[in-house]
Amino acid sequence: MNKSELINAISDASGLSKADAGRALDATTSSITAALKGGDSVSLIGFGTFSVKARAARAGRNPQTGETIQIKASNVPSFKAGKSLKGSVN
Repeated sequence: MNKSELINAISDASGLSKADAGRALDATTSSITAALKGGDSVSLIGFGTFSVKARAARAGRNPQTGETIQIKASNVPSFKAGKSLKGSVN
């Protein structure tokens, strides 16, 4: 499912127009992004939790040359599925 299909599904399920559903989806994703940038996590009970995890610096290999390179430390977004989501998928 891509973004357009998700907007259509939101519109059908909620009775919102497609434009309003698109704005709602954009507001949701931007709010989650802003919270993660601020170092917070976002928990949607039953659905899951969005958080930021620190990834340590490490050594890697350039696949073309085989040369060892240093990969910088970084923060990466992560998602942990909630119990209800896991149950509905299985």
